[in-house]
Amino acid sequence: MKSLSPTLLVVAMTAAFPAAAQSNEELLKELQALKQRVNELESKLQQAPAAPAGQAQWGMTPEQSAEFNRIAAKTEAAEDNMIAQGLKGLKISGYIEPTFVYNQRQNRAGFQFLNQQSDGYYYDTSFMGAASLDLLKETDSGTLWHLTLAPNRGVGAAIDGSSIIQEASVSVALTDDQTRFIAGQIPDWSGYEYQQPTLNPFTSHNLLYDFTLPVGYTGAGLDIKRGPWWIRTALANLNSAVHDAGQKSPAWAFRTDYGKDEFSGAGFASLIGTAPVFDVDGNVEKRTLAILTEVDGYFTRGDLTVQGQLSYGQQKSAAITPDANGNRRDAQWYGISGLVGYMFTPRLQGLVRADYIYNRKNGGGLFGYSQADDRNGIGPDMNGGNPDEGANRYAITVGGKYAFNENTTVKLEYRLDGADKAVFYDVKNGDYKKLNQMLATSVVVAF
Repeated sequence: MKSLSPTLLVVAMTAAFPAAAQSNEELLKELQALKQRVNELESKLQQAPAAPAGQAQWGMTPEQSAEFNRIAAKTEAAEDNMIAQGLKGLKISGYIEPTFVYNQRQNRAGFQFLNQQSDGYYYDTSFMGAASLDLLKETDSGTLWHLTLAPNRGVGAAIDGSSIIQEASVSVALTDDQTRFIAGQIPDWSGYEYQQPTLNPFTSHNLLYDFTLPVGYTGAGLDIKRGPWWIRTALANLNSAVHDAGQKSPAWAFRTDYGKDEFSGAGFASLIGTAPVFDVDGNVEKRTLAILTEVDGYFTRGDLTVQGQLSYGQQKSAAITPDANGNRRDAQWYGISGLVGYMFTPRLQGLVRADYIYNRKNGGGLFGYSQADDRNGIGPDMNGGNPDEGANRYAITVGGKYAFNENTTVKLEYRLDGADKAVFYDVKNGDYKKLNQMLATSVVVAF
């Protein structure tokens, strides 16, 4: 039997598998063009004069009518095809953020991108150098299905060191679209700063974000919006996808936001639940009650942006320095962070951020940091000072971001981290310092 020519084979495959022959983007563009053509033909039909009595009212020539019917049929087929492929109500977005970092005390400078997070969480790595793919699907019933993938630098990686899941959640409308049941793995919603580099003006994060807040929740709760109010609450595992043996109590997380107007707003977040206390090897020693609260707010008007946050936290038996009998004591801290941004041009924004954490009690200790950390600068004086006094930390960051185009943003920052005690280990000299300098730049490309 004679074989089909390549041209006929391509035509046949295109007819049989239209989804494979065209990308989703091409289908959307074609659908938009078809709808525009239909609107033009309908407009001509409405503007056409009435036909004389006894004559068929085409409104269009027979050729135009045939074209209209062909376009209408193709439009319906394209819409059916999108529905059949599950593309209706689907939004796909993402970003990548290659980053370059210089750290004085770590004696290193170079690119960091998608590096493993299992080696620990530090202010010069945190969630910097990430890549993400975000899938958001809304069904006809109003249910939202949300999956965000972020290898190595996301919430999942910070929780267990290997998961690529940043967020995996569902949101089901109950009485209406403004009252929803939520469940799954949800990133923490505390503070004025966002994890995503598309929303965070700096490359690094503030001290309160890095050292006083949870990473994420795995559980279920409610999402309620009423006028200017937005309330979210959940019972969930804290920074954990599954509870260990003997662990039964969930944490309670809560946040409420009030949008006064289009220029300003404020929020309050709290957490009550058991959190891990780590030993010197990084293993969970036990879990004790932690209470976290914070208030934050923003003001944006014209070229000026101002944001701020106040935080308080405590955790039972989580301080770094034990008592004379070797028993762990309670950790307690206070913190403040503020950011000011100014748009010098529609593309260029100058930025200044200042952070401070008071952490003196019982040798120090912050949320998730129950051991001294000479890279992050947490704990008592490393040069033989009073072990019962923890170092108070501060950071001043100046920089800017430039929108190269609608998809590409370039960021540059200089950051000075300090403490009132020598808590930063100098890798090069082998001693401890009160100050550390960091320079960071990144390119964020999003779609």
